[in-house]
Amino acid sequence: MPTIRILIKAEELEAKRINDILERTFEDDGYATAIFETVPEGNEWAAEILITDMSAEEAVELVRDRVGADAFAAPIEAEELPEINWVEKSLEGLKPVRAGRFFVHGSHDRDKRPFNAHSIEVEAALAFGTGHHGTTAGCLIELDRLLNRRSYSRILDLGTGTGVLAIAVAMMTKQEVIATDIDPVAVRTTLENAEKNGVGPLVKAFAANGVDDRRFGEEGPFDLVVANILAKPLTKLASPLSRRMAWPATLVLSGLLEHDGPRIVSAYATQGFKLARKRSYDGWLTLTFVRGRQDA
Repeated sequence: MPTIRILIKAEELEAKRINDILERTFEDDGYATAIFETVPEGNEWAAEILITDMSAEEAVELVRDRVGADAFAAPIEAEELPEINWVEKSLEGLKPVRAGRFFVHGSHDRDKRPFNAHSIEVEAALAFGTGHHGTTAGCLIELDRLLNRRSYSRILDLGTGTGVLAIAVAMMTKQEVIATDIDPVAVRTTLENAEKNGVGPLVKAFAANGVDDRRFGEEGPFDLVVANILAKPLTKLASPLSRRMAWPATLVLSGLLEHDGPRIVSAYATQGFKLARKRSYDGWLTLTFVRGRQDA
């Protein structure tokens, strides 16, 4: 699967304007964008976007079509990046992570597992969520707190990635956890990791886009949901997700930057959820909501 790197170079203000257009028009496609200086003096900048599953010529044409006349004077460059497992590459050398009573590590750090922690072994994979990212660690800390305060009967990990959160819940509760993701690779990774960590029979994973699949109705309604995704899909999911949840219920949301907080709180307040706890971890927000109860 080739990755095409597109660069549009311009002066600072123009490059930033083009980058805003790229972010807006490609937001639903999930392509990564960036803006940076190309020379130390700062008189030339570049807006960058990484596009997959097409040739360099097709990627350039797509960008021209989306950006249109807004970048008529800026040259567009394209190059095909080498096929590297960038997730695995970025995780090389990372140390184990302690989050609450959870200890997330790779196979090479098995000898470092503390006796008083729930150890979760996860290798770098083509799916998000290894515990090293602030959103995953923040969710683990909050789940540790919640599961020590009360019990839950139907639990959902929405956007499971590598399955770390579902595995963590299964370890603590010894209960079945539903884990879903839009990406079949993530589902396969989750099932493999659950088996490796001794909770295979407790983690029921399947691929689904959103929460419209009939299986959500069969497995729910859920009284605890954790969703570590991104602000835009979480906003869109406010109404459909709330319909899949019980009364009372607890909801943990992450994948959020500080500025995302107000719109997420507003979106879920209209569904009867009250913000019970806000935690910032490495610059990322984890928000806990309750409905039908006073606190979490």
